[in-house]
Amino acid sequence: MNIAITGSLGNISLELTKKLIAKGHNVTVITHSPERMKAIEQLHAIPAVGSVEDYDFLLQSFNNSNAVYTMIPPNYIVENIPEYMKKVGENYVNAIKQTGVRHVVNLSSIGAHRPDGLGPLVADHYVEKILNELKETHVLHLRPGIFYTNFYSNIQMIKHQTIVGDNFDASTNIVLSHPLDVANVAAQALDELSFRGKNILYVASDEKNGGEIATILGRVIGRPDLKWHYFSDEELLQGLIQNGLSEHIASVYIVQIGIALRNGLLFEDYRTSKNKVFGAISFTDFANEFAAVYGKSF
Repeated sequence: MNIAITGSLGNISLELTKKLIAKGHNVTVITHSPERMKAIEQLHAIPAVGSVEDYDFLLQSFNNSNAVYTMIPPNYIVENIPEYMKKVGENYVNAIKQTGVRHVVNLSSIGAHRPDGLGPLVADHYVEKILNELKETHVLHLRPGIFYTNFYSNIQMIKHQTIVGDNFDASTNIVLSHPLDVANVAAQALDELSFRGKNILYVASDEKNGGEIATILGRVIGRPDLKWHYFSDEELLQGLIQNGLSEHIASVYIVQIGIALRNGLLFEDYRTSKNKVFGAISFTDFANEFAAVYGKSF
C-alpha cells in the first residue's frame, strides 16, 4: 500500500516508518527539512519536503495514498498555538477529502475529549471533530498520555538543583506513554487497515506519580536524593521564560497542561474509557534510556 507519514523523523514517525517499510509498504515521509531527505531515503522511504501549512503541498503528498498518518508538528514560533494547530488540521482534512484517502490514523492526545480548553488540547479536540466529519474516510484517533521523553527537558534541573518537578505535587498520578508503544499501535493499524468508522484509542505505557518518577530516575542516574518539586504556576511560567520559551508557548504547552492534570480534567475520559491499549515499555524501562542521555549531558 501507499502510506503518507507526517511528522518527519520524529520520535513516533521514525519508528512508524521503519515498521511500515519492513512490512513492504510504500511510504512517503513528509518533512519540512531538506536536511532529512537523505536519512529518509536511507530508510527506503520517499521524502516529501514542504510545509504542512501549504495545502497544495499536502495535496501532492497525499495523492494516491491508501492511508495517512497525521500529526501536527510542534511550532514554537507561532503567536497562537491552537489556531496554528487548527489550521494544519483543516489542511489535512481538505487534502484527505480531495485525494480520496480512505484510512487515517491521527495522533491526538489524552485530554482531547474536552472542547473547552486544556491548553493546546482544545485544538486536538477540534481536529478530531473535523476528521470525524469525513464521510468516506475511516479514522482512528490515538490518544497517548504524557510522553516519557518529556522528562529529558528536566536534565539540567536535575544536574544543577537535584530536583525534577512541575506545577503539580508529588502525589499526582500521571498517565505516561513511550513513543515506541504509540508507533507500534499506529503501525499495526496502518498495516492492517481493519478499523472502520470513527474510533478513539488510548495508548498508555505506565502510570506513576511525581514522587515515584523522581525515585526511579534518581536511582538509575546515581542521584538517590533526587526529589519531586512542586512549582506554582507562576514559578513554572517564569522559569520557562528564563530558559528561552515565549510566554505564550510556556503557558499553553506546559503550564495549562499541568493545571488540567492536577485538577483531574486531563485524564477524566481516560479513566472511564474502555478503548485502551497498554504498551510494553514501563517507566522503569525508560529510565535506563534516560540515564544514557543524562550521562551524555556532562
